[in-house]
Amino acid sequence: IFFFFSARAVHEYLSGAPYSDYQNSMYFDRFLQWKMLERQPITKDTFRQYRVLGKGGFGEVCACQVRATGKMYACKKLEKKRIKKRKGESMALNEKQILEKVNSRFVVSLAYAYETKDALCLVLTIMNGGDLKFHIYNMGTPGFDKDRVQFYAAQICCGLEHLHRESIVYRDLKPENILLDDNGHIRISDLGLAIKVPEGELIRGRVGTVGYMAPEVINNEKYAMSPDWWGLGCLVYEMTAGRSPFRARKERVKREEVERRVQEEEEEYNDKFTEDAKAICRMLLTKDPKQRLGCNADGAAGGKAHSFFKNINFKRMEAGIVDPPFVPDPRAVYCKDVLDIEQFSTVKGVNLDQTDNDFYSKFATGCVPIPWQNEMIETECFRDLNVFGPQGTRPPDLDWNQPPEPPRRSLLDRIFRRHVSKIKRATKRATRHTPACSHVERVNPTARTWGHSLR
Repeated sequence: IFFFFSARAVHEYLSGAPYSDYQNSMYFDRFLQWKMLERQPITKDTFRQYRVLGKGGFGEVCACQVRATGKMYACKKLEKKRIKKRKGESMALNEKQILEKVNSRFVVSLAYAYETKDALCLVLTIMNGGDLKFHIYNMGTPGFDKDRVQFYAAQICCGLEHLHRESIVYRDLKPENILLDDNGHIRISDLGLAIKVPEGELIRGRVGTVGYMAPEVINNEKYAMSPDWWGLGCLVYEMTAGRSPFRARKERVKREEVERRVQEEEEEYNDKFTEDAKAICRMLLTKDPKQRLGCNADGAAGGKAHSFFKNINFKRMEAGIVDPPFVPDPRAVYCKDVLDIEQFSTVKGVNLDQTDNDFYSKFATGCVPIPWQNEMIETECFRDLNVFGPQGTRPPDLDWNQPPEPPRRSLLDRIFRRHVSKIKRATKRATRHTPACSHVERVNPTARTWGHSLR
């Protein structure tokens, strides 16, 4: 209560004379400059496009780079006709809006959203270290040692906590959706099935991936955040055992049989599991969501307090200063060869109209402020551009009494203008020595147009 009243008093004071002084200062003018830059239109020309990294539900995912800053991202393309054919408009917009809301170092960030003639594009955090499925099954003996399992499980727990804090249930936790960055930290990706749960309510929806869906989801019962804690249990089990809890690796079994096992059978534990690992898996894979770890009033705090995480300092983890137990080799490629990624077939018989354009306008909103601001800081653009005059005086670009400086001409501009000048000089000489002016008329219009277009 004391903090609440103190915060309100500070807010009331700052909103008075200090805020008025700020609005009249050069710092507010500089703030407006940055906001104008942040809100500039975003198009495909904002980026350079590189190799295909994989496939999403509606199109390819490729690497891209912001031309102005050099920052690398992953561009997830959602083909417009494919979205319309599958009636995926609400799903695509939902993912985009949820990504905008979440600002977590454990969940991929959305930096830009724009459209091209054929696709809607989400520009996301690039994760070059591959996904957990690749690391579990393609890097030697399936599974990880206990230190890696603890580290990844702790970071996933933090990511779920941040999503749940925004009342978002993820609903698709599986190894393919957990990605590693260059330094070995993980992020939750692909929020296509995530949904915001209205406050004080429960939702129903039989969505997810076979083998990872919680019993309450399979039974089409109402739930809130409980499916995510079940998914964490499946992940801890699979990272440890090198197989999922209810289906062996490459086992050919029908969906109905897997769902029966989830509902009726208990998972088995081998000697790879420590007592703490067994205990947390059993508590997370409890069939009754009311008894499941993480589903009580304490939420994620209950999971973090489990003895399985006794060696994890969660405050340092949240700050990003815990060293990962595994760092990807920057020379290795932790994904399929580009030739192994199946190509999408052409969508036929689908026509786009004005109602589609209304949907696209809601999707293509440009920059997302916090990731864009972080990009400016990380690439040192902010340091290079945020310059004031000597001894903190107002710089020329913020002095409204001075005319703006003319834009600097590029090297190409100077070269072409020099070439145009030579043509003009040659033309004058030709005029003096040639009675007829037909040659001059052929040369001069080109020279004038060239010079004008470059200016």
